Amino acid sequence: MRGRKAVKNIVSSLIQNIVVILCGFIIPKLIISNYGSDVNGLINSITQFLAYISLLDTGIGQVIKSKLYKPIAKKDKHEIENILSATERFYRILACIFLVYIVVLCFVYPMLVNNDFDKMFTISLLIIISFSTMAEYFFGLTYSTFLQADQKTYINSSFRIITTILNATGIVILILLGTNILLVKLLSSAFFILRPILLRIYVNKKYDFNLKNADKNYKIENKWDGAAQHVASVIHSNTDVAVLTIFCNVIEVSVYSVYLLVVNGVKIFVESLTSGIDATFGDMLAKNEKKQLNDSFGMYEIIYTTIVTIVFSCTIILIVPFVKIYTSGITDANYIRPMFAFLIVLAEFLHVLRLPYSSLTYAAGHFKQTMKGAWFEAFSNITISIIFVSRFGLVGVAIGTLFAMFIRTIEFNYHTSKYILERKISIGLIKFFLPIIQVLCVYVFVDKLIVINIANYMSWILYAFVALISVSIFVILTNIIIYKNSIKSIKTNVKNLIFKRV
Repeated sequence: MRGRKAVKNIVSSLIQNIVVILCGFIIPKLIISNYGSDVNGLINSITQFLAYISLLDTGIGQVIKSKLYKPIAKKDKHEIENILSATERFYRILACIFLVYIVVLCFVYPMLVNNDFDKMFTISLLIIISFSTMAEYFFGLTYSTFLQADQKTYINSSFRIITTILNATGIVILILLGTNILLVKLLSSAFFILRPILLRIYVNKKYDFNLKNADKNYKIENKWDGAAQHVASVIHSNTDVAVLTIFCNVIEVSVYSVYLLVVNGVKIFVESLTSGIDATFGDMLAKNEKKQLNDSFGMYEIIYTTIVTIVFSCTIILIVPFVKIYTSGITDANYIRPMFAFLIVLAEFLHVLRLPYSSLTYAAGHFKQTMKGAWFEAFSNITISIIFVSRFGLVGVAIGTLFAMFIRTIEFNYHTSKYILERKISIGLIKFFLPIIQVLCVYVFVDKLIVINIANYMSWILYAFVALISVSIFVILTNIIIYKNSIKSIKTNVKNLIFKRV
C-alpha cells in the first residue's frame, strides 16, 4: 500500500530528524564550551574532508534505486540479488580506496590547518572520525539503498534513532566528565558503526537473500550517468568548509558550522517530507501510471512548498537571534554574521525547493539528461566561492552556494515539468518563484512588525511562535489565492492519497 508506506516513511523520518536535530544542537555547544571553537571547527573540517570520498561512489545509490523499482514491483528476487551483489562488490572496492584516501589525508591535512594543532592530535582525530564512514561502505549502503527502494525507509530511520540517542547520551556523559576529545569521538564512531551492522542483519533475516547465487558478471548499466548528480551534491555540501579551511581558518569553519547547524536542522526537518516519496513515484513510473503520477505530484508539490516556505521564512528572521543566545558567553570568535545568515538560509531554501523535482527526476532514471546542469552547479560553486572568499570570507562562500543553487533548482523544475510530467513550463516556474517572493517579503516586512525583546530562549520561543503564526497566515492566504482550483482538488483528494488502499 503505497499511501500508507509513504506516510509511515515520512513520520518515521520526521521522528528521526527531530532526534538528530536535538542531539545536533546539544553536542556542538558542549564541544565549543569545553574544548573551544577551534576544536569544533577542526572536527567539522575533518568531517567534510572525509565526506569527499563519497565522490567515488559516483551517485550509484540513486541509480541502484531506479534499477530496483521494477524487480521489486515484479517480485523478481533473482534480479534483486544480482543488483545487490554488484552493488556490494562496488562498495567494497570503494572502502579499500577510502583507506588509501585516509592515509593521504594523514600527510596532507595537518598542513592545511596551519599548525593550529599538534600533528599527531589532528591525525588521530581524523582516523577516529573515519571509522563510521568506513563501516557505511563495508556494511550499510547496499542494504540501506534497497530498503529505500522497497518503500521501507522507516526501518533505516528506526535504527538511526536508536544509535543517535545512544551516541548523544554517551558523548554528553563523557564531555561532562572532562574526557579527552579523542575518546569522545572514538565512542561516537563506535555507536555509528552499529547501525549498518543492524541493517545488514535485518535485511538478511527479513528477505532471505542469498547473494552467493547472484550472477558474478552482472553489471549495473548506466551507473556512471549518476556521477554528475552526485558530484554536485557532494560539492554543494562540502565546498564551503574546504574553501574556508584552505583560505581562512578553523575558527571561521566553526562559525560556519554553527549557522549550518541551524539551517541543516531545518533542512533535515523538511527533508522528512520527501522521505520515501521517490520510491512511491518510482513505483508509479514503473507501472506507467501517468495520470495518477501527475495528480499525486501536483497535490504533493503545493503542500510541500507551502510548508517549506513557512519554515524557511521563519528561519530567515529567527536564525541570528537564536545564534546570539546559543553562543552567549563564547568569546573566542564572532558568531553574529547577519548577511551571511541571510544568504546561506536563502541558498539552502533553494536547495530544499528542488527536492520534489530532483526526486522525481532520479526516480525516472533521468541522470544523463540533467548531467550538464550538475557540472555547471559544481564548478560555479567552487569558482565563485574561491573568487569571493578572500574579500568577503563567509559571505563570499555563501554567494557561490546561492548562485549555484538558484541555477540548478530552475533546471530540475524545468526538466520535471517538460519531460516527466509533460505539463506547461509556466506551472512549474510559478511554483518556484512564488515561494522565493514570499520568503523575501517576510524578511523585509514581517520582522519589522514583530517587536519583542529577545534576551533568552523563552523570549526567543515567544518571538518564534508569533512569527510562525504571522508567516503561516501570510503564506497560506497567498497560496489559496494563487492556487485556488488546486486547493479545492487537494481538499477532496488528499485523504484518499494518504489512506486509501492503492
